[in-house]
Amino acid sequence: MAAEILEVEIARLGAGGDGVADGPGGPIYVPFTLSGERVVIALKPGENRGDLLEVVEPSRDRVAPVCRYFGACGGCALQHMEKDAYLAWKRDQVAAAFKARGLTVAIEPVLTVPLASRRRATLSLGRERQGPVLGYRRARSHDLIDVDACPVLVPVISARLARLKQALGSLLGVRREARVTLTETETGLDVLLEGARPSPVAIGAFAAEAAALSVARLTAGADSIALGGAPELDLSGARVKLPPGAFIQASREAETEMVALVLEGAGKAKRIADLFAGLGTFTFALARSSAVDAYEADGAALAQLAEAARRTPKLKPVRPFARDLFRAPLGVAELQAYGAVVFDPPRAGASAQATQLAKSPVPSLVAVSCNPGTLARDLRILVDGGYRITRVVPVDQFLFSPHIEVVAHLSR
Repeated sequence: MAAEILEVEIARLGAGGDGVADGPGGPIYVPFTLSGERVVIALKPGENRGDLLEVVEPSRDRVAPVCRYFGACGGCALQHMEKDAYLAWKRDQVAAAFKARGLTVAIEPVLTVPLASRRRATLSLGRERQGPVLGYRRARSHDLIDVDACPVLVPVISARLARLKQALGSLLGVRREARVTLTETETGLDVLLEGARPSPVAIGAFAAEAAALSVARLTAGADSIALGGAPELDLSGARVKLPPGAFIQASREAETEMVALVLEGAGKAKRIADLFAGLGTFTFALARSSAVDAYEADGAALAQLAEAARRTPKLKPVRPFARDLFRAPLGVAELQAYGAVVFDPPRAGASAQATQLAKSPVPSLVAVSCNPGTLARDLRILVDGGYRITRVVPVDQFLFSPHIEVVAHLSR
């Protein structure tokens, strides 16, 4: 059946960044719209997401997007929103998550990152009749949109997208599509190819162009080929080798802000537990003045953290521990050794660990999260256990997306 053409008023923005109109059958979600706007949409029968056709009455908060692909590309949701309104909306998402858990606490203004600051991107590599395509999914589609520049990405990635597309195209082999993750490191670009098995000839051809493309390493399947030296990150003065696909913070600028907040929250504790430590984003900054026990389930990441700790001078003792904190959280007896605990879990949060922390005597906690909902859940557990939330700071690490990082301080 043909789509119905409707004129609707956008009542608010939803948690995913889409405008929400109140239709006769319930909410209608309309991407790339703002609260208060009257818009014309196409709505297919039985669906609750409309396609924007025209903005009849624009919001005062509507601005021109910074990217020519915005509206077609599904990578960004909020480039059309004025900066102050955008940051207020992100802060409100954190406040709403806390309110839903009955937490009444002041949420500080959002700390920002500049354009061209995202150092890791996952794109799709495909083959079409006209040649290779490298980019993102079209909004509300499985189709690919070819992108030759992205203002969110660091210049060393954005400026090389067109050349990388041609060089990577030959790696597809018989596959029509693969995923490519590009990461800026201190020694060059780290390229991770998933979903294709390139031939030795194709890899050799790519290697010949690696220097011109500033590529340090190519990983395809089980094969990892250092082309310009092992990729390394600088984490608070420690040079840490990057395992293929290992988690890193998306932006150096955001990482700097979060490290400062973690140091402040940990205070002068002599021994600190860094839970979900990863490669040591916070470990090495904390170890400048405190002994740190780093707990992490990813063996490759933990091995590189340990190696970097051995090679980095002027650190207090750093002890690495392999531990799945979801299945085996630190218990109350173990936690008694620490003057502060930092935890930065994945999006699912750390409810099992929060339950143990709530029973512990640890004086200071610092929670870092990319999911305000699970963070609020975990903080509710801690508050019920006697902790007091003293500071909550959102960090806009994921520019123009509905996602936001949050750092919270707690004390007994």
